[in-house]
Amino acid sequence: MEQIKVTEFSLCPKFEKAFTILGKKWNGLILDVLLEGGPQRFVELANNVPEVSDRVLVERLRELEREGIVTKESNLYRLTEKGTDLEKSLISVKNWSEKWITPEECS
Repeated sequence: MEQIKVTEFSLCPKFEKAFTILGKKWNGLILDVLLEGGPQRFVELANNVPEVSDRVLVERLRELEREGIVTKESNLYRLTEKGTDLEKSLISVKNWSEKWITPEECS
């Protein structure tokens, strides 16, 4: 009788951590706005990230700061080197979404 080999699947902890950060609602948009617009004050970010409440924006910015992705200097939020390194990944996700996500799925 032939034995069937069963492989247990597990996510790489680093990959899982990355998606925990990037998959949280608003984080991708915040990063995109900072990548495209450069350093911004809170009010500018709030205006450029549509529909996010101030409370949630503050919470997300603090989380991104704790992760070393965003820093706040002289009342300006800016991406760190770690944050800027996400640019190619975010462009890839944008390209994928343009190809595969329909307008109906966005509503």
